[in-house]
Amino acid sequence: MFIHKDGISIPEIKAETKDGVRLYKTPEGQLYPSITTVLKNRNKKGLHEWRERVGDDVANYVSRKSATRGTQVHHFCEDYLNNDLEKVEEHKKGRFLSYCLFSQLKPVLDEKIGLIYCQESALWSDKYRLAGRVDCIAEYDDEIAVIDFKTSTKEREDAWNENYYIQASAYSEMFYERTGIQINRIVILVVTEDGTVQQFIKDKKDYLLHLDKELERYYNTDNLKEISQGSDNNVVRLNMPDWG
Repeated sequence: MFIHKDGISIPEIKAETKDGVRLYKTPEGQLYPSITTVLKNRNKKGLHEWRERVGDDVANYVSRKSATRGTQVHHFCEDYLNNDLEKVEEHKKGRFLSYCLFSQLKPVLDEKIGLIYCQESALWSDKYRLAGRVDCIAEYDDEIAVIDFKTSTKEREDAWNENYYIQASAYSEMFYERTGIQINRIVILVVTEDGTVQQFIKDKKDYLLHLDKELERYYNTDNLKEISQGSDNNVVRLNMPDWG
């Protein structure tokens, strides 16, 4: 039985996607891009080369399959950590591969996860002009951490995960801004199709400069400085940091 911390109250915020840009609207009415939107074009050379090599049809099929598998495994983890075993059993139907992958992760969750602060929570930062939805924030080996669940066809090398580390570090900063609770540890849990579970544990301080750099690049891209919403006469301007 997993224990959830009382007293963590973060207002829900909604997201919408316009022209490939995912924006969250804060309670104060600010529109902030998601961290995945900010990072989506970072270090994509290898991905573009792979797409050219296999063709768009194959690439799109593999991408959809991977995204579906990852979403399903994430839902299994979320239900399990919420102590909703009935929902885990219910979702198993028609999702056998994803359930098998989750089953490989389950012993790690049992051993490592302690007090849970939040799951699937929308977060935002006025300091970074950024938002997103975190998988899980919980104690991991007795230290509070941002935890992200990932699936992969094969084992991942550490260098491949830098975007994941930047993303998790951003969530730690957003959570601190919303709650005053400091998080230094970030954890990426990867389960592969052959059943291997990889644990990547990092310190957010090693990735905050990367986060600053990506935000500067994003906000200095002219076509992202204003997002049209509704008609041409109703333009929402992002609250721009003093970069550039």
